[in-house]
Amino acid sequence: MNRVSNGVDLENLVGEKLGQRPKGANPQNPGIGKGIKHLQIFGQADPLQPHRQAGYKDREIEPPGFWQISERQAEKLETLCKAVTCCSYENMPETKTSLEAPAMDAITGKPMPKPIPASTLVIFRDQPDSNAPDLLMVERSAKMVFAAGAAVFPGGRIDDADFEYAKTLGHDDFEEYGARIAAVRESIEETGIAVAVEGNLDAKRVFDARHALHQGTNLADICNQFDWQLELEKLIPFSRWCPPFAEKRVFDTRFYMISHDDHKAQATVDETENYNLFWGSAQSILDRSEAGEVKIIFPTKRNLERLAQFGSFDEAVAHVKDHPLVMVSPHIEKREGEAHLCIPEGIGYPITSESMAAVQRGFKK
Repeated sequence: MNRVSNGVDLENLVGEKLGQRPKGANPQNPGIGKGIKHLQIFGQADPLQPHRQAGYKDREIEPPGFWQISERQAEKLETLCKAVTCCSYENMPETKTSLEAPAMDAITGKPMPKPIPASTLVIFRDQPDSNAPDLLMVERSAKMVFAAGAAVFPGGRIDDADFEYAKTLGHDDFEEYGARIAAVRESIEETGIAVAVEGNLDAKRVFDARHALHQGTNLADICNQFDWQLELEKLIPFSRWCPPFAEKRVFDTRFYMISHDDHKAQATVDETENYNLFWGSAQSILDRSEAGEVKIIFPTKRNLERLAQFGSFDEAVAHVKDHPLVMVSPHIEKREGEAHLCIPEGIGYPITSESMAAVQRGFKK
């Protein structure tokens, strides 16, 4: 099926709005019909077919996400939205600044699915001889459909076991502290660095903990076995993002910051979801992206631009205290005759919009 990234069959949507069904459509699947010339939003009838041919099962495939539309595809989407008022970016409401996830799809107006909770960690390493701290980035495997090959901060979805561990530790706000636990766990899994952990952190013990996590052992059991204590207050809430587009999987992602100045700790790639990792200042990563050396998606780019303002971890913490946390849900807005992807002003981001034609979602085809 030809779908735009938000999971909407635009041909079916157009037919519904005009009070008619596409000619030859199947009532069980009204967006598909014999003789219909489909809009090639992704350039192929089934964007997941190459992955199926490679042996992946549907449940193992991340669907193409909103952030992954190429420039050419974005232009087609903009052209279609100009022609069809029912999904026009001109009619999209500006997102409100709150901590609530979007309730309605910003294009179709249909109810949003319940977002999947996720957690991401921005790991700082202050540099004595530099005016900017290094940040740890991982580059996602090309086998991943979502953000394939993109440089991102370590992180992933929050497991039920993370919430249960937060409750066991006595935290009433188990959603918040479950997210922090997940950020610590994902850091160990993806980079081999244990942050916000008090105890014996020699290289072999961290290696064993990482191996156990990859085998499915809960972090709670590992901490009990190794006599580790989590210092979750060291994680500083930085931002929270949730796109207002009803994709198959919508993530409500919490971003945290933490300082990790142990330069002897060696970060190593897990070689599963990621194929490479590196340290670099926020500005150097943006420069590398501009030069085409690394790929970054829209949320990562906006966060790096914000992080590039700081000369140290302490500066970043001071900045966060001056900017209360809100949910960031981008919206599409017409500016100077061109569609832009925008985020709210006044929440700490120096750049709050980018033209749809220039937005890099995942990677350029």
